[in-house]
Amino acid sequence: MCELLGMECNVPTDIVFSFTGLAQRGGRTAHHADGWGLALYEGNAARVFLEPTAAASSPLARFVSQNPIKTLLAIGHVRKKTRGPVSLANTHPFVRELWGRQWVFAHNGTVRGARNLKLGRFAPIGTTDSERAYCHILEVLRSSFSTYPRKVSDLWEAVAHVGGAVGARGSFNFLLGDGRHLYARCATKLCHIVRRAPFGRARLADEDVTVDFSQVTTPTDRVAVVSTVPLTTNESWIHGEPGTMWVFDGGKLRATLPA
Repeated sequence: MCELLGMECNVPTDIVFSFTGLAQRGGRTAHHADGWGLALYEGNAARVFLEPTAAASSPLARFVSQNPIKTLLAIGHVRKKTRGPVSLANTHPFVRELWGRQWVFAHNGTVRGARNLKLGRFAPIGTTDSERAYCHILEVLRSSFSTYPRKVSDLWEAVAHVGGAVGARGSFNFLLGDGRHLYARCATKLCHIVRRAPFGRARLADEDVTVDFSQVTTPTDRVAVVSTVPLTTNESWIHGEPGTMWVFDGGKLRATLPA
């Protein structure tokens, strides 16, 4: 399978600490060596790094880790292929435009019968079940709303509904970003932590790195981090219930919906 990483915050924050841990799982501490990607939002646009190689040995991944880029929303992925060959086109996260903003998607699991999912304006570039499911989700949203909904809870429910419908076809853990919200659906395993004052120290599970967040934050900062499995060994992560979806906005968990 693959591993997911998401971050959503109320102030611009770099994802270096968490991405350093995820990258080690891309070929060193775990076997997710078939590609990696990281999307960092700036407003409604996303800066995306993709490579169909192992993150743990990638000079580009090391460059990203050593050159912090602050963002309010980020989505990362390390791949262990199940459907589709190793290629740039099959590397997560995937990006498409809808309603004048870029949507970013990453998936962990397998969707059975993905070829039968209805497509419209959005078409896959690669050959994964993940990308086809993503294109289907966007088409359902496009056909449900004429523009980005003013009542954002309607959008949350629509994402949860279509996520649950696709999830009925298999294992469908995913992260989805729209430039404002981070949606995180748990099918088998997913966890999150919200770091806020009083901040403490955090120690990575996959690398000998510790950060004292009290030295690099302010008392009003809030940072939500989502991962397939906990990235740190000395913090209390909240594990998701299969068949539910979290919605994060402003570094807060805004909703937990059946999905």
